This record gives sequence, C-alpha cells and structure tokens, in this order.
Amino acid sequence: MRRALLWLFAVAAARAQGLDYIQSHYTKHEELIRMRDGKHLHTAIYVPKDASAAKPYPILLARTPYSTDPYGIDNYPTELGPSPDAAREGYIFVYQDVRGKFHSEGEYVHMRPISDARGEPDESTDTSDTIDWLVKHVPGNNGRVGMWGISYPGFYAAAGLVGSHPALKAVSPQAPIANWFIGDDFRHNGALFLAHAFGFFPDFGRARVDTLRATQRLDPGTEDGYDFYLHIGPLASLGPDVLQGETAYWKEMVDHDTYDAFWRARDIRPHLKNVRPAVMTVGGWFDAEDLYGALGIYRAIERQSAGTDNVLVMGPWIHGGWARTRGDGLGCVRFGGRQSDFYQQNIEAPFFRRYLRGFNDPKLPEAYMFETGTNQWRAYAAWPPREARPRSLVLQADGRLAFDAPAAAGYDEYVSDPAKPVPYTDIVGLRMQREYMVADQRFAARRPDVLVYETGPLEADVTLAGPIEVSLQVSISTTDADFVVKLVDVYPADAPDPPPLLPATSTRLGLAPCPLTADLAGKSFQPPLYSRMGGFQQLVRGEPFRGRFRGGFDHPAAFVPGQISAVAFTMPDVNHAFRRGHRIMVQLQSTWFPLVERNPQTFVPVKTAKADDYQKATIRIHRGGVTGSRLQVMVLPAGDSPR
Repeated sequence: MRRALLWLFAVAAARAQGLDYIQSHYTKHEELIRMRDGKHLHTAIYVPKDASAAKPYPILLARTPYSTDPYGIDNYPTELGPSPDAAREGYIFVYQDVRGKFHSEGEYVHMRPISDARGEPDESTDTSDTIDWLVKHVPGNNGRVGMWGISYPGFYAAAGLVGSHPALKAVSPQAPIANWFIGDDFRHNGALFLAHAFGFFPDFGRARVDTLRATQRLDPGTEDGYDFYLHIGPLASLGPDVLQGETAYWKEMVDHDTYDAFWRARDIRPHLKNVRPAVMTVGGWFDAEDLYGALGIYRAIERQSAGTDNVLVMGPWIHGGWARTRGDGLGCVRFGGRQSDFYQQNIEAPFFRRYLRGFNDPKLPEAYMFETGTNQWRAYAAWPPREARPRSLVLQADGRLAFDAPAAAGYDEYVSDPAKPVPYTDIVGLRMQREYMVADQRFAARRPDVLVYETGPLEADVTLAGPIEVSLQVSISTTDADFVVKLVDVYPADAPDPPPLLPATSTRLGLAPCPLTADLAGKSFQPPLYSRMGGFQQLVRGEPFRGRFRGGFDHPAAFVPGQISAVAFTMPDVNHAFRRGHRIMVQLQSTWFPLVERNPQTFVPVKTAKADDYQKATIRIHRGGVTGSRLQVMVLPAGDSPR
C-alpha cells in the first residue's frame, strides 16, 4: 500500500508530458517485426532510459491503423500512453502499424475477420507474434504486457484477447468496434449513419499514401449537411463522382445492406471465449460512434468467459473523451467536474498497475458507472445492477406516458415525408455532430411528423440503469419505414443555466459550445431570458431501426400496407437519473437526417433506389392491450443506487 501511495505522489506533481520530457526519459527504437507468414509490421518502441534487468518495466502495446507517426528514431511524440501520468510512471510503450497500413507490409482489411483456418494470419495472431518478439528482444522488460486502444485501436486490443499470448496480462479495449451493422459507427439496426460514414471513408477508406495520416478531405462547397445530402438525392448518387474517386470500403458498406456473411465474419464477439488476461472495457454514455461496441464486448466476455476478471467502465464522455477532454460537460449538459481525471487516476492507472506491476488489488467493482443526472460514480457488482427491475413506459392517449399503466386502445399517426426529413440536430454542420447525443430536442418535438409522449413532473428521482427494450405496434401506408425512438429528460421551467465551459473543453475536438451561454475573452455574459434551460429537452438515448428487419437482420421483409406489425429492438444502455420535478419524454419519428440515410419507405434496396421510389408514408403507432407500444426500462428502487 505504501509503495502505491509513493507512486501516486511522484506522478501527481506534474501530469503533462511534453516533447522534452519524452526525449529525455525514453529511447526510441523502430523495428520491422516478422509475422508467421513472413510479413513485417512496423513497430515503434519507447524504452525508459533506466530500464535494465535490475529495473525492468512492463510493456504497453497499442496497435493502430491511424499511423505510428512520428516516424524516424530521432522523432518523438509529445505524449505516450493512455494518460498524462503513464509516461511518468514508466512503461515500455509500443505502437504498431497494423498489417497493410503505412510502413507495415501486407494487405489491409477493414475489421479483418478472425480466421478459422489454421495458420492463417489475422489480428489475433499478429498480436501474439508481436508480443512474443517484444518479450524476447526488448531489453529491460519484466515479461508482462498490457494492451489498450481507443476506437479502431480498441478493436485491435479486443482482437488480442483471442488466443492470447501468455505474456499478455491486462487489456483495455476502449470504445472498441464490435459490429458495424447492428450498432457501431456506420450502421445502426441496418440503417446507414450517412453523415458519419461519408465523413470518414472518403479519406480513411482510400489506399495509404506513404506515411501521411490522412489522404484528403472532400470539399462539398457547404457546411450545411442537411442541404448537401438532401440535394444529392438518393444514396446511389453518392458515387465516385461525389467521392472524388473510388473508395472500396464505402462501396462494400453500401452494397452489403443486409446482415450477410460479410458482416457476420466481422463480429468480434463470438470469438471472445476463454479469455485469459484481465479486461477493462471503457466507453462513453455519449459516444456517437462506438457505444454499442463497449457494452457488447463486455457482455460477450461476461457470457462466454466466466472466469475472466472482466470490468466495465462507462463515463459521461464522447468518443474517446476520457483521454481527449476533461469530461466536465458536453453541449449544454454539465457533469460536475473533471471526470476524465478521476477515471485516469482512480480507475485506469490502478488497473494496469495491478496486473503489470504487481501492485495491490485496487478492488475495482465489476461495473464502475457514471450516473448522469446526479453526476455521481456508482459501483455495481453486476451490470445491469441486480437491484434494477423491469418496468414499462406505456404510450397513452393525448401524448401521455405512464409506468405500467393500461392504455386505451387507439393509435397516433404522422406523415413521414422523405423530401422533408426530420433533422437530427439544429447545429449546422457537414459531419456528424457529437453533441447530438445530449442536444435539446424541442426543435424536433414541434414538428408534426414527430410524436411526443411525456409523464407529469416526477415526485421523486427515477434512475434507469440498463438497456431499453422498444416494443412498438405499427402500421404504415407503404411497404417500409424507419422508426427512430428517443428517450428524453425534460427539465423544469426554473432550471438554471449551465456554467460556461473553458474553451479547451469545448474546442479541442471541434465541439460546439452550448448555445445558451458563451465565453468572450474569458468572460461569461448572461443570455437573454428566452434562451434559458427551462423546459430543455435533453436527449438521453436515441436509436433508429429499419422496419424491414423486424423479422431478422438477415431476412428483410416488406410491410403489408395497413396491417399491424410488431417492431422490437434494443437501444443501448443508460445510467441516468431523471430528477424530481423533471419529466420523462419519448419521441417517435421515421427520419433522422442526415445522420441516418433516408428510407425510401418502399421495399426496394436503398443502394439502388431512384427518386420516384421515395414516397410519403402515413405511420400509425398503436396503443392499448398487453402488446401496446411501450419501452421497457430497468429501474433502480428508490434509495438503492449503491455508491
């Protein structure tokens, strides 16, 4: 215990690393490590200058498709490792270009499937071969290896768990990709996340260009994504002319518009069996990219590898925000302090110290979860918490919403027009706006093609902890439609404005500041009365579902016009407290543009749909009876949320 405290005091003095510190404390090596099939992967190795047999260090490995820049043994980065403290603690840091990227040999394959063929290389064998070389050839290592990575590198960290090398002791997949069709990044329940995919693949999806990290950015001549995508027309119009050349993976992603063998092979979860290293999966509640992957990988290991030390951490972050922002707010929502610092110092660092340095067990809980709404970290022995009980939010007549209440038979309807789709945000931008995950939904609630249901003011806090099961009874006038479901926290009329965030928090990743407050030359000004937070409708969770997949993602089927059909799907988990005096709201709509591509609302392949295939549809949401439309949520008993 005393040794751990001394270590903490040593790193607390100065958290920033900087180029001078890295150069003066680390020696850089570059190696081409041979894989079992003879290909060589470029690897940058940073060894503490005092590493020796008498003072060995553990290895922290990150494998990436985004380059190990800067290249050359005389060129050093300004920071190493997963947090500012990591380099000051001292690890042997290793970064590797994955197969086929930048200076590594071989062919690059997106989400390369785990191979069932004996001897066929994949990301798990490349990881194992790399670790084997490192522990045998890097002087001053203690024989223990850890892995970490955020986003795509998080996928490579998870792949390293499959048939892992004996020296691999601790792995932290962070915002990892698990499945690109069901819920990560580019397709959600079959629907293409258009603004995100089109913003990513025209540069990343091209063939590598020497050591350049990005090849090019498209210039569509506008920052208004809604206008740009609407006037481009059908998805088929986004071809090589608009892409400024062929992009192979864009074509693959569009062509494979059902859950076929291409997508099934790229699901890492079935391979996470008999996992030997300790695992700490990390995600953000407001990760617009890979929230699904973090929850899915944790659950896959929990279900298929019962003996693994398997920890889940979810905080109030955007994609990778625990390493790139202070985690103190997003848009107009505040989280009560620098939650990224708390995570790095009290969760991440102790995890790696225990398994790579042999420090005392920090007794991390099974699930270390940030509860939004109350802005508190919660420690749970299981996720979802065993104390949580399923309850149903039942859609009622006259826009009412009630827990476990019978509903009068009937329906509510709206007309969904692909020519005038509901925007997903009121921020003008071309690429996906990360703030949409907590954005005010009043702009949508006022539209006639959005149904709104809400409770009365809550008499006590209501805390939801777990997934959201959507169960709708629908009928439509055409043969297909999307269903977008949003769970919303409605603030009371006297809700105070949030304090302004420091500019570094709101601009480092290009985040838009809260429109209700601003910071001019470091000084806040009072916003006008009409722009206060009273009545703010905070998105807590939103998710689309493509109706044609209601019978299975590999079995699309047309709707029979006018016939009632069941549409059921699972939205990603929440851990959110709706405070006393707030209201719980559900919004339903069929377009969410341009985040989600437009469904023609006729049963044709979207990839080949023509302009006249896009038709208006009258959508009816049916209420009443034991199967009436509802959301099942997991509710913690009052006072039973463990700290």
